[in-house]
Amino acid sequence: MDQEVSKTLGELERKLQELERTLTSIDRGEQPGEQSPATGVPPQTLGPPHLIDEAVKPTPPIRPKQSPQGPKQSLQVNTPRTEDLLRFRDRLERTSRELTHEYDELLGRLDYAAVASQPVGPTISFARGAPSLDIVDVEGLRDAATRAFESDPAGTTAYGTSVGYPRLRAWIADRHGVEPERVLVTNGSMQADAFLFEQLVAAGDEVIVERPTYDRTLLSLRERGARLHAVELQPDGIDTDALAALLRGDSSSPTPVRPKLAHIIPNFQNPAGYTLSPAKRQALLALAGEHNFWVFEDDPYIDLRFSGETLPTMLSMDPEHVVYASSFSKTVCPGIRVGYLVGPADLIAAVAKLATNTYISPGMVAQSIVYEFCASGAIDSSIETVRTALAKRVLTLDMALRRELPEAEFVTPEGGYFMWVTLPPGTDVNALHKAAAERGVSFVRGTDFLMEGGENTLRLAYSGVTPEQIDEGVERLAAAYRSL
Repeated sequence: MDQEVSKTLGELERKLQELERTLTSIDRGEQPGEQSPATGVPPQTLGPPHLIDEAVKPTPPIRPKQSPQGPKQSLQVNTPRTEDLLRFRDRLERTSRELTHEYDELLGRLDYAAVASQPVGPTISFARGAPSLDIVDVEGLRDAATRAFESDPAGTTAYGTSVGYPRLRAWIADRHGVEPERVLVTNGSMQADAFLFEQLVAAGDEVIVERPTYDRTLLSLRERGARLHAVELQPDGIDTDALAALLRGDSSSPTPVRPKLAHIIPNFQNPAGYTLSPAKRQALLALAGEHNFWVFEDDPYIDLRFSGETLPTMLSMDPEHVVYASSFSKTVCPGIRVGYLVGPADLIAAVAKLATNTYISPGMVAQSIVYEFCASGAIDSSIETVRTALAKRVLTLDMALRRELPEAEFVTPEGGYFMWVTLPPGTDVNALHKAAAERGVSFVRGTDFLMEGGENTLRLAYSGVTPEQIDEGVERLAAAYRSL
């Protein structure tokens, strides 16, 4: 067992428990001067949390000063306003979600479950959306690195500019049938997301998100102060009828929503694994044109289709209303940290200025290696290897769930890394998460991907586990479910 990770897990568990107690005390509406069970101090001594320790550790109590002119004066304490408490509670909740995400990732690194009362063997992690090492083309990457330093040592080792490594930028542009001026290469697709949100979304702006959606997207947009509108995700993608009603205003939302953009993961969505249908792609673009908002097509899984029909990108259907993002993390390897944006040239130029002010240039070494990997054709064989493995793994997962957890509802993905599982109403996913950890299996709770609800849902990532591990992991998961 990794002792350092185990120690960190214990600390995270302690802080999550303290956060939960603090949130509970706020929900009870405790007033200043009352003893808080979360911290053992009056609630008014809690300061706004920037780091987790600040969120759960009280500041020292303020003591009245001795007046030189007379006896001690009584201390006047201002009662926090309700909106201040609610704002503080929201920040605590975000901190809790981040810690939970870190906890799940650390749990997957352990050789044995750190919290298991009786060790059952190596932890099987359905939590991490990353490929297992056996499907990463390590030899191809080694060869690509050699070629990068041999063919362009100056460009590979230099700073470069904020738009990215020129030869990779041109390769991406050619792949999408656009001019290089419409491409910006970044340090991973999350960096691309962050730049785009900084450019387009200001505090108070309305943004459409899928329900559920990627937890880091929710976090990033909330940190920017965006007003999020979550629209239900169906097996064929976002509910465009519900979105149309939201845009025009209806009984549930009489004031029409005027979004700055809609964030959409169209292929094998994270966390649900669903794919946006051709009809809904057309409907979404029509709404974007009518109501003048951007469609942010976040598409890192597009090349990982192992069944069904390949669909056109929305970028190719309407380049004026779509900004496209993708990544080489899923097709090359996660550690390479190379992603990109494609959009109108003027928008890309504006984002490039943000990038310049952020880091001068992204990592040229990584981008040069990715270029050599792609230009040699190695990426095509790598994608085929990943597709073949994922197809076998998702079939194993499908069969294992039907056999061990017939109560579970799910849609088998046609590609990507993830499957969304819904358990019967009343299931407590938090209790299931704990029981599963005790049996040496981890997953991500569905509540992490939602602004509210989802207490009976979870996400299973099958990309980093072998078929044998999937069978064993689902057996453990089913045992945990039966124990509740």
